[in-house]
Amino acid sequence: MTSTPSLTPQDDHLWLEEIDGKAQLDWARQENAKTVQTYAQSPAFKALEAGILEVLDSDDRIPMVRKIGPFFYNFWRDKDHPKGLWRRTTLTEYRKPQPAWETVIDIDALAAADKENWVWHGADCLEPDYRRCLVSLSRGGADADVVREFDLHSKTFVEGGFTLPEAKNHVGWKDIDHLYVATDFGPGSMTSSSYPRIVKEWKRGTPLEAAVTVYEGAHEDMSVSAYRDNTPGFERDFVSRQIDFYESETWLRGTGGTLTKIDVPDDSNTDIFREWMLIEPREDWTVGGATYKSGSLLAAKFDDYMAGKRELTVLFAPDDTTALDSHSWTRHHLILNVMHDVVNQLEVLTPQDGGPWKRESLGGAPALSTIAAGGIDEDENDDYFLTVSGFLQPTTLYISTIGQGEPEVLKDSPGFFDASRYAVSQHFAVSKDGTRVPYFEIAPKDLKADGTNPTLQYAYGGFEISLQPSYSGSIGRAWLEQGGVYVIANIRGGGEYGPRWHQAALQEKRLRTCEDFAAVSEDLIARGITSPKHLGAMGGSNGGLLMGNMLTLYPQLYGAIVSEVALLDMQRYTHLSAGASWIAEYGDPDQPEEWAFIRTFSPYENAKADAHYPPALFTTSTRDDRVGPVHARKMHAKLAAQGHDTSFYENMEGGHSAASDNKESAFMDALGYAYLWQHIGKPA
Repeated sequence: MTSTPSLTPQDDHLWLEEIDGKAQLDWARQENAKTVQTYAQSPAFKALEAGILEVLDSDDRIPMVRKIGPFFYNFWRDKDHPKGLWRRTTLTEYRKPQPAWETVIDIDALAAADKENWVWHGADCLEPDYRRCLVSLSRGGADADVVREFDLHSKTFVEGGFTLPEAKNHVGWKDIDHLYVATDFGPGSMTSSSYPRIVKEWKRGTPLEAAVTVYEGAHEDMSVSAYRDNTPGFERDFVSRQIDFYESETWLRGTGGTLTKIDVPDDSNTDIFREWMLIEPREDWTVGGATYKSGSLLAAKFDDYMAGKRELTVLFAPDDTTALDSHSWTRHHLILNVMHDVVNQLEVLTPQDGGPWKRESLGGAPALSTIAAGGIDEDENDDYFLTVSGFLQPTTLYISTIGQGEPEVLKDSPGFFDASRYAVSQHFAVSKDGTRVPYFEIAPKDLKADGTNPTLQYAYGGFEISLQPSYSGSIGRAWLEQGGVYVIANIRGGGEYGPRWHQAALQEKRLRTCEDFAAVSEDLIARGITSPKHLGAMGGSNGGLLMGNMLTLYPQLYGAIVSEVALLDMQRYTHLSAGASWIAEYGDPDQPEEWAFIRTFSPYENAKADAHYPPALFTTSTRDDRVGPVHARKMHAKLAAQGHDTSFYENMEGGHSAASDNKESAFMDALGYAYLWQHIGKPA
């Protein structure tokens, strides 16, 4: 076990780092029992849990689909199929209110036959025939999975076909008889982040040990992979080296295995489609005598670029209030999803022979809601799906073809609570350094600003991930209808204003996420929406780290805190599960000069016995092999030893989502809400 810097006191809870040890699991079960007894036994809790499960299992939910060959595929869970069905239908059927579905794989039946707790991880199907797929299945929801070859025509696994044992696999088709495989090939084949370091080409009918090495990365890299783009007429092979979470290198793999690097900045995102290459630089980039802003979207002809030409077309350039959220190709067009103050607008761009790209609006979202569009089959046509959703607006799914009229409504999601009683508003708080931080507030229309409203404030604040308006029947039932106010804080570290918003809170600037979150809390209090004893905070994963820091740095602002599947011990995080993959986000605690700033946002380090903290709940999963359960275990144990009011629950299944099916999800969600209700509002 790697040693930690000597300036840190003795860690009395290091023993909890053995994830599957009997003593450790017994400890977790004992702590679980205490939490269940206190918060999950009342009739009110049972009603809360049942209401959430009804939403998750509802047959009226929109079955979102993905086109694979001639069929539209959907993965579906409900009360009769808790592990799920992978099923398909035709577009004609899908247009009907109650489509006829054909089951392709019944995960519940498969799990029973295999005596495994399988969790669906998806399927990669070989184009253009789309007959063979690589199906990924996880034991209990971990990131690691097993891979099996599957035949879509016979709907059976291929006897003697490609199979891979459990690992954090990166696998993809080259052709019907060859795979690109990055997996655990044995000692020395994995990176310090616990992902594959070596990618090989594997021929059908030969043992995995005979696969030919394509590329080897360094132990300190995050991962490597290879893949083929099988777009007819544009077949190309690529090798990717993920240096860290934000930097990568990509090579075009030629005949004979030659590698030609695609010469773009390591921190940029690239998308190669047919003759085009799109580039999104994360930093300002000067090339070909021009400088392009961070967060721009640039286009070039791929073959010309590889030949040395640097003629780039700016398809999108950000400003102080706009950022590119996503883009999607159809056969002849590019759809851009742009955010303006975290609200979407869509634009269609069309390349013109010898001229500038044509630009047309595809519409904007209704006030304070989210609109998104994506191509259905980029190789065949210009059809697209469009979704519209808001905090109080259930999702509507549309279908259309670019240039052929208004979108047609395909499916409407039901409402799971009476939205007419509530209003959505957007506000801006001012952070410690003067930065305007947006936040959404969902509250009763007749809200009284008397400081007594139970308010739940949520945020993520990391990895350039944006939190946009979306409908949640669970939040509506478990929080709004119970009398609460719900708040989403769009703090720095996220991607709401593009790369700059994210980079403003990286590494030594990490405390800005906490300052932004605190600024929103203070604004809610100043506006009379709530008060500290009625204000709860919740976040998961990186947002769970944020919650740990709000507990230790701003305890005076909150009546209770819920931290889910969180990083918390930031001195040990690089040696726990996949933690080393996030050094680019947080820094390297094994470097003394970096630990000096990391320790300022390490909740485990900063928890003190003589402080006054609000009650805190830490939830996690034994099968979480991304963050791992160790952080929550140790944080809870330390706070308890110091005499603080702390609770803990570790689901023995579930992976990083902390739940492997809808029933577990409903319990975990209800537990968090019930905990907050008991401490900041009416008991649940």
